[in-house]
Amino acid sequence: MWLASEMAAFAHVSELKSFTAAAHALGVPKVAVSRAILSLERRLGTRLLIRTTRRVSLTPAGALLLPHSQRLLAEVEAVRARFAPTAADQRRLRVIVDPGYGRLLVTPLIPRFLERYADFELQVVVVDALPEGPGEDWDLLVCNDTAQHSSSPLTRTPLGSPPLLLCATPAYLARHGRPKSPAQLADHSVLRALDASGTLRLRRDGAGRRDDAEQQIRLRPALQVNDPALVHASTAASLGIGVLPEFLCRQGLAMGKLERVLPEWTVAAPLQLQAVYAAERAGSPAIRQFVEFLLANMVPVLGAPAAEG
Repeated sequence: MWLASEMAAFAHVSELKSFTAAAHALGVPKVAVSRAILSLERRLGTRLLIRTTRRVSLTPAGALLLPHSQRLLAEVEAVRARFAPTAADQRRLRVIVDPGYGRLLVTPLIPRFLERYADFELQVVVVDALPEGPGEDWDLLVCNDTAQHSSSPLTRTPLGSPPLLLCATPAYLARHGRPKSPAQLADHSVLRALDASGTLRLRRDGAGRRDDAEQQIRLRPALQVNDPALVHASTAASLGIGVLPEFLCRQGLAMGKLERVLPEWTVAAPLQLQAVYAAERAGSPAIRQFVEFLLANMVPVLGAPAAEG
């Protein structure tokens, strides 16, 4: 390995006739080039270059070595060009988001991202069905709960776990009454994001490990959709008690348009928002910049404290 780098340094000095120019071309300090040439001469047991204050020239041995060094350098450059990503590839990113939280949280941030990174080529697609594993048609997936991918060679960066609250409008509660216990939710219209289990697990805030700290309620929801924005809109229209992420009902609570239902209880299984990408792409500059942008702009929104009216 050292011999190859030393021969590359020798080839650059020979062609450019300058240690300074060779160092600039290689992106290393000038002293590193001088040391590489000295080490190569020691390995071969002969002097390769004649260096004066005005010029650098080859010795007879250097002239014999130069064609070999040039061929080696050409092969190294060919390998680098074949396997290294192009600058365009490093600035190209294909992102897919789920139709619920990905669309709700990610797509509004895209204009701000492109303002900051104007040279990015960004493709964002909202999909109904999440992929089962890495594919050639996407680089990054932003979604809620990727447990189904646990056996796939994927890397996950957590983006946040906002709590889920029970909320309703004052008008709905005035007409149908306010539940006093989780069991009474069965007498109400419950609006929630799609959940195949048909049950709702609630945990009492600050209850520790008491036997009554968690309850599982069997419900027949009035509405189940894969779009939390529709759950919020239906809740705001007084159609029922919504199971909503705190960040989505925060403004309504602050303005008194929504009220907490069973405020001492929260949904036991919070959201798990994640950025998912193939393990071998973990070092991609494009993925790193996009994920860092999401962490800087999405997480503060998710983590802000709730304001109740």
